[in-house]
Amino acid sequence: MRKIEHIGIAVKSLKESNLLFEKLFGQPPYKEEEVVSEGVKTSFFMNGPNKIELLEATNPESPIAKFLEKKGEGIHHIAFDVEDILEEISRLKKEGFVVLNEIPKKGADNKLVVFLHPKGTNGVLIELCQEIK
Repeated sequence: MRKIEHIGIAVKSLKESNLLFEKLFGQPPYKEEEVVSEGVKTSFFMNGPNKIELLEATNPESPIAKFLEKKGEGIHHIAFDVEDILEEISRLKKEGFVVLNEIPKKGADNKLVVFLHPKGTNGVLIELCQEIK
């Protein structure tokens, strides 16, 4: 893991939260997109070298909808940039971590992603991200 790639925040309304974070950071999101496979709309903000991803559910069965129902708005995950996602999956499995999706899938912002189960990471959902080349 090379660096924190972004911090994901679950929100009820992307439109309202975009306005809030635009005021906070003094600039609009640099990107918005929908990830249909995950049932989510996202927007990304830059804050210096750091990225913040806002996530809004697009259907009641999506992981974000379930998170919001259970915990409310707030930090959903921390994503780490990796050079070789398959190598990291193998390494982490050998270390005893539970990988939720062992086959990387296309995520937002041109990334391949996998998630580690939060029960094995002190309650924090960890996302691994590799840039799609």
